[in-house]
Amino acid sequence: MKNIVVLTGAGISAESGLATFRASNGLWNNYSIYEVATPEAWNNNKQLVLDFYNFRRKELQKVKPNSAHLSLAELQNHFHVEIITQNVDNLHEQAGSKNVLHLHGLLTQAKGEFSHTPIMDIEYQDIKLGDLTPSGEQMRPHVVWFGEDVPLIEDAHEKCQKADILIIIGTSLQVYPAAGLIHAVPPSCQIFLIDPHADEIDVPHHIKLFKEKASDKVPKLIQQLLNSKQ
Repeated sequence: MKNIVVLTGAGISAESGLATFRASNGLWNNYSIYEVATPEAWNNNKQLVLDFYNFRRKELQKVKPNSAHLSLAELQNHFHVEIITQNVDNLHEQAGSKNVLHLHGLLTQAKGEFSHTPIMDIEYQDIKLGDLTPSGEQMRPHVVWFGEDVPLIEDAHEKCQKADILIIIGTSLQVYPAAGLIHAVPPSCQIFLIDPHADEIDVPHHIKLFKEKASDKVPKLIQQLLNSKQ
């Protein structure tokens, strides 16, 4: 059975109605994203950071997976599929995908402000000042902020090293270390990139580019892969 690795970015979630930082000029309520999504921001104004992620969590509760998410979930019934996502939403899981690695954390989880463990499921609940972990730490979103290490990047590299096919969806490949994953796959790996701005992304020539929306192209590509399996 072929191993298919899927790397997804903000574009796939934007089609479900989740705003991206780039689309909104990196601003939230007139605050720069660096004022609400960095360790320094947390230290300077915990309430503002909590407000930002509480708002995002409420927005997530309103949206549903789109046809791209659903098609990827269908793919796992026929291939071994590993999804590596830069997104902190749970739309892949909502669609039914099982093997999902969240490089940058997950909005519906929390952890202590100083500890990486334990990770706590909070679903769509707000985190408030004074909400503590079992060890007595202030709870914070389980999200990798700008300037923080990406603990799961090595796991992602290992998955890519076993890929027969890599499908990249809705990402400009500008955010590292995630963008470097295209160099971790074997030389024989087929690589497809789907993004409305695919022609503006600097990638090696052997990568097949599709300048299309994820919700349009992903179902078509998945059907092609299924047909080739028959």
